[in-house]
Amino acid sequence: MEKLLEVKGLKTSFDTHIGTVQAVRGIDLYLNKGEAIGIVGESGCGKSVSMMSIMRLLSSNGRLVDGEIMFDGKDISKIPENEMENIRGNKIGMIFQDPMTSLNPVLTIGAQLIEPLTKHKGMKKKEAIEEGIRMLKLVGIPSPEKRIKQYPHEFSGGMRQRAMIAMSLVCQPNLIIADEPTTALDVTIQAQILDLMKDLKDKLNTAIILITHDLGVVADLCSRIYVMYGGIIVEEGTDEDIFYRGRHPYTWGLLKSIPNPNSKLREKLIPIEGQPPDLFKPPVGCPFAERCEYTMKICIEKQPPLFDLETGHKAACWLCHKNAPKVDTPIRGEE
Repeated sequence: MEKLLEVKGLKTSFDTHIGTVQAVRGIDLYLNKGEAIGIVGESGCGKSVSMMSIMRLLSSNGRLVDGEIMFDGKDISKIPENEMENIRGNKIGMIFQDPMTSLNPVLTIGAQLIEPLTKHKGMKKKEAIEEGIRMLKLVGIPSPEKRIKQYPHEFSGGMRQRAMIAMSLVCQPNLIIADEPTTALDVTIQAQILDLMKDLKDKLNTAIILITHDLGVVADLCSRIYVMYGGIIVEEGTDEDIFYRGRHPYTWGLLKSIPNPNSKLREKLIPIEGQPPDLFKPPVGCPFAERCEYTMKICIEKQPPLFDLETGHKAACWLCHKNAPKVDTPIRGEE
């Protein structure tokens, strides 16, 4: 498959009055055309910052320290801002976490929906409105001719999220980055939004990067998953690799903290004890060492590389070393 996006050695930091936060500490990932991948991890692990770095939407104190971001064969980490403006919203769309704060409350949905069409596609206003109505209909908003004239506060939470998806799709981008698209929605609406994204991916062949802290959300949509912790990728592989053959203790912890729908027994959910590492002073060893029950001396002294386990399956854990003690994998099988 042809690669659409390839990120190599991405590092992003934020300068504050008390020091520098090393939010992303060197990650590699790739995305094929028409593929959906997931990036999962706790809040603060660096997944959203990684995507904001790709979009060049960092706050004023944020900076891209190092790395290469190849999009459609071009390194967009070094292009001028005016060129990046032609990519954002046009070739790469983004669905932000909270549609109520991401949408402009003083502009109608229509005004916000047609702006990319007039800016990037050169459409006249009437033509852009017709296309906006078509997109609202495509994402399942009823009475789109009426709704396009309304303001964000007149939409329910689920409808605002659908409107955000319509805005990200309106220019028919090659890639959509969805940052926690189901946050603050009830489970029924969550399922509808995920089904909608899956349907649009299949119909339009749009590649998707789904950012979430919930492994359950990525199960249906994503073919490959990256697990992030402490600003680095600690495991990557197919959905089956992660769910049934996971090798990193942090991945095990994530899996043990979500319900198992296949279990016939009443199982307790087991939270991951402790706190994420301080990224003002990141640990020299494995960032998960202080919370891991399998920690060895080398885990504290040296950060593990990403060990190749199988085709495309990698894990940054010293337990994957050939000389490491063997431990039973405490994750669920395919019951």
